[in-house]
Amino acid sequence: MAKVMLRESGGEIFFYIAKKDMEETIETIEFSSDEEWGGEVSLSNGEIWWIKPGKKDLPKEEICKKISD
Repeated sequence: MAKVMLRESGGEIFFYIAKKDMEETIETIEFSSDEEWGGEVSLSNGEIWWIKPGKKDLPKEEICKKISD
C-alpha cells in the first residue's frame, strides 16, 4: 500500500507517489462517476492499482494498493 496524491489537470488525472517520485496518468478507471469514483485503475506505465471508491473530490491523498506491474 502507498500514499498517493491524485490531481486533475487538462482533463487528465495524475497519480503521484512521492516515495518513488513517480507520476503517471490514469488511463482507465473502474468507477468514473462523481459520486462513485475509483476502483481498479490502469496507469500509463502499465501498473494496475486499487483506489477505494468514493466521491471524486480532487485533488486528494489516498492510500492505494498495487495489484500488478
